[in-house]
Amino acid sequence: MNKAPQVDALLAAIHSVPMFLFGIARADTAFDPLILLLLALILDIGAGTAVNRWRLTWHPANVMVSIANWCDRKLNRAHRPEIDRTMRGLLAMLLLVTTAAAIGWLIAWASLSVPLMWILETALILMLLDQRCVYARVRLAARAIGADDTGKARQEIAPIASSGTESMDAHAVARAGIEGCGRALAAGVVGPVFWYVLFGFPGFLVFKLVSEMDRAVGHRTQEHLAFGFAPARTNHILLYLPARIAGVLVFIASLFVPTASPKAALDTMLRDAAKFRSSNLGWPVGAMAGALGIALGGNSSGSRTAAGSPWLGTGSPQASGLDVRRGIYLFSVACLLNSAWLSMLLAVRLIEGSAT
Repeated sequence: MNKAPQVDALLAAIHSVPMFLFGIARADTAFDPLILLLLALILDIGAGTAVNRWRLTWHPANVMVSIANWCDRKLNRAHRPEIDRTMRGLLAMLLLVTTAAAIGWLIAWASLSVPLMWILETALILMLLDQRCVYARVRLAARAIGADDTGKARQEIAPIASSGTESMDAHAVARAGIEGCGRALAAGVVGPVFWYVLFGFPGFLVFKLVSEMDRAVGHRTQEHLAFGFAPARTNHILLYLPARIAGVLVFIASLFVPTASPKAALDTMLRDAAKFRSSNLGWPVGAMAGALGIALGGNSSGSRTAAGSPWLGTGSPQASGLDVRRGIYLFSVACLLNSAWLSMLLAVRLIEGSAT
């Protein structure tokens, strides 16, 4: 059987990625758009903390959250019927998504057509990745836990924790840091890369907008259950594949991390992912729980018998600063693997492009 046509078809498909750039990418452009994405991932290793979203008021992610909160204040009034608030949330999301797609398209077009405008796109990608900044924050928390400074650890973890940290003990803070790494891998690293590969910078920007809207108003509370329904469900859909890819990356990363258990990572991910409060984020979080031999999720008290969310993993909930350091090691390797598959994709595209 002649496999040449199948191989040629596969290479052609790879060369066509990003596949849906709406006429932006052309054969005569000076560079491949994926080069900017890879460049931003590399720069983030050293410069990610310099553009930390939690220190910059004008950070694009903070601007997105501010816009979502403004829409919430203006449109989500308690006296309005639930269906009215749901439709208002949907319309607000559609308007903001359309605006983000248009802005992303203009920036992507300018970066390929206007000299030096690629710097702007690269800078925005760099600022909207949650890679180095999460690593640095969780590492500082691990140091604080090791120094018995739980207050400092709570302060560092607070921006990435899924709930308030005021009453957390050191073990709960450690678990929150590891869970934060798992969530950031899916929603802040793999997700943006995945949608950039498919849709270029417009896809990247739309994904980040929906993600930040979900973070701002997608709560399962009486106040936001209706208004935040559309952003929450859309974010769930957009995160479906990236979250599972992130879980697989954690599993592969566990092969290269001393004391991590690849088998437990895979078993826990497949068995317990759906138990997590987000069935998507349960994939990387479950994989980390299994790989590190600890229990994540659950309740802030750390008791397996107390009421609360189900636990992921069969290990102990009594996570330590050492577990946090192992977790950020696992997170770092998974991020490198994410950059590695992007590099291989880019290399194939460049080789195929030079041959045609």
